[in-house]
Amino acid sequence: MSRVATIARRSFLIGSAAIAGGVVFGVYQVKKPHANPLRDGLQPGQTALNPWVRIDKDAVTLITPHVDLGQGAHSVQALLIAEELDIEFGQFRIEPGTPAPAYYNRALANEQVPFLSHDTSFQAEAMRGVVGGLFKVMGVMVTGGSSTVADSFDKLREAGAVARETLKLAASKKTGVPVAQLKTARGAVQLPDGKELPYTELAELAATLEPVSNVTLREPSQWRLIGKPVQRLDIVAKSTGTLQYGIDLAMDGMVHAAVKVNPRQGGKLNRYDAARAKTMRGVKHVVPVTNGVAVVADNTWRAFQAARAIECDWGPAPYPAEMAGHWSAIAASFTPERLDKEWRNDGNVDQAATQGQVIEAEYKAPYVAHQPLEPLSAIVKVGADGVDVWVAHQMPRFLQQKVAAVTGHKPEQVRFHQQYAGGSFGHRLEFENVTLCAEIAKQMPGTPVKLTYSREEDFAHDFPRQIGMARGQGTVRDGKVDSYDLQVATVSSSASQSDRLGQPGPPGADGQIAAGAWNQPFAIPHFRMRAYKVPELAPTSSWRSVGASSQGFFANAFLDELIHAAGADPLQERLRLCNDAVSRKVLEAVGEMSNWGTKLEPNRGRGLAFVDSFGVPVAEVVEVTQTDKGIRIDKVFVALDVGRVIDPANFDNQVQGAVVWGLGHAMNCEITYADGMAQQSNFPQHPGMRLDQCPQIVVRGLQNGPQVRGTGEPPVPPAAPALAAAIFAATGKRLREMPFSKSIAFA
Repeated sequence: MSRVATIARRSFLIGSAAIAGGVVFGVYQVKKPHANPLRDGLQPGQTALNPWVRIDKDAVTLITPHVDLGQGAHSVQALLIAEELDIEFGQFRIEPGTPAPAYYNRALANEQVPFLSHDTSFQAEAMRGVVGGLFKVMGVMVTGGSSTVADSFDKLREAGAVARETLKLAASKKTGVPVAQLKTARGAVQLPDGKELPYTELAELAATLEPVSNVTLREPSQWRLIGKPVQRLDIVAKSTGTLQYGIDLAMDGMVHAAVKVNPRQGGKLNRYDAARAKTMRGVKHVVPVTNGVAVVADNTWRAFQAARAIECDWGPAPYPAEMAGHWSAIAASFTPERLDKEWRNDGNVDQAATQGQVIEAEYKAPYVAHQPLEPLSAIVKVGADGVDVWVAHQMPRFLQQKVAAVTGHKPEQVRFHQQYAGGSFGHRLEFENVTLCAEIAKQMPGTPVKLTYSREEDFAHDFPRQIGMARGQGTVRDGKVDSYDLQVATVSSSASQSDRLGQPGPPGADGQIAAGAWNQPFAIPHFRMRAYKVPELAPTSSWRSVGASSQGFFANAFLDELIHAAGADPLQERLRLCNDAVSRKVLEAVGEMSNWGTKLEPNRGRGLAFVDSFGVPVAEVVEVTQTDKGIRIDKVFVALDVGRVIDPANFDNQVQGAVVWGLGHAMNCEITYADGMAQQSNFPQHPGMRLDQCPQIVVRGLQNGPQVRGTGEPPVPPAAPALAAAIFAATGKRLREMPFSKSIAFA
């Protein structure tokens, strides 16, 4: 029996036990809807038909609570509501709403259970239900994990349908025409005689009615918007430079702040001398903050300059000061004591090792920074009756708690104003920019304080991607891969984040240490995958695609070495081993797209990788050329299955951006520590892919999967191993450590 089956049963029993003894209360709590946050503060004539739709005589407003980080979240949420509400783009306004339990994210449960994404067994579905129910009861409101579409697809369409049917009921009450004879289109209820009643004219009457809850969602053949390319709501403003991001926000009476915090993450400030800074032009205050000092000035530049002028005596880092210590700690963690979980143990890899050609290899993935184009900022105003916070953030309810703990208010007294973000990649899951701003604002009650990080401060205090190492041992027999034994050791970004949240770490094994490696749909006869948790080193955080960003590289790179040793074809051998129909079609699609198997010119190479992450199977083929100036990446072909493509144009852009992100970081990026401090302080030391290096990227979205999934992160993990495989095909050089620029030049 597979070890996975044993784990599944055990996990199901544990999950059931967690609600046993209170199951009646638990079921009631899970089924009970959260209060509609839009009901608070409604003006006369306004109606809030559910937490996502508010209508008055002037406008229809759609609430899009998942923060827009550049991925088009606001547009896709609005599209899903508009599809069933029968309203067109341009006929509504959008607002991000306020933090509320009603906006819980149940789709996050998919990443929290130890089952393969295509496992729809009773145990797997039951555990997903248990965890999803828990997230609902707790009101976990998070944007992340490529879950926006998965979380929104059903419930936002239902919200639109509830609003539509309630407005039809209002029209029926007003006109006497039976509901069955009414239709809707373009933001209005249509009467049989052709007359139209705009939704805005029905708002006041609809406010007196109980919302219609028994609704039927439309069949795909009736969809007007889903599956069709639409113009994103923010595209004109972004194209004309008029979109206001959080960093652009200004208000009357606002002061500007900069911080200088111990660059040894978590280290203390022993003492500081701000005498020079206090005399500089525009400086208003110099105040202490956690592990550092802040300058308040009349503009951002003067605050930056004064902060740099402060002389600080920093305490030591609470982790190894040099990189050698980090790698030593990881290498020393492949021990039974550090074993987090044996995720797979099919067949008998130890016995197989005595019966075939043995292949061994070791791989490394470094810390890497988030480096969004918009540096972190925040505005906080502390008053007697509450606190106002203006910032882009992925966990607003947790943010309320963190700010309240600083200012002494209750979480519900923290009024959060969500902003557009100029990128995140996981960076805006953290809180230091907001809590430090709150510390400053607490010392200046009634004054809006805008804290802006310099690019250097942003790099110095980023919580990077986990660092990790993998060791593989496998065998080949008769031209086939026979055994595959992969051990992965990384620090736990989940535990690191939980510690900063003041929350207990995830119970049981950390799935992100094994993500992208254990859960691949390959029926290798002897397959073992073990994950080891490294004691925390430098603090880390979620980075676009989290564990799979490095483990996908480890898993594919080693599988490629085994396939090469067997003399097999990388695509055909993966197809032979693949035991999931949806994944097989993805592999077949990328093979067709790339003309896999056709002969390339001399000095050219083609590489393939496949990773299932966040429930999305993705296959990528990279083509490269060895030139006199180094490796040139020519083309990338990507096939993936997300169950349903909502907006084809945005889908392609998301995939292409993820590929560029994955390739650029694999080529060039790492964060290293010396004397406990990050050595990279700006883009020139941590460069992504240059515009002239960007290849042609061809995308195909398949729709065979049973569930709707997200696209923001899954295309990242296959990029690095596909590039490494292509470089090997072109040059014969194996790349086992990122960034690849350590070993090879890029044109």
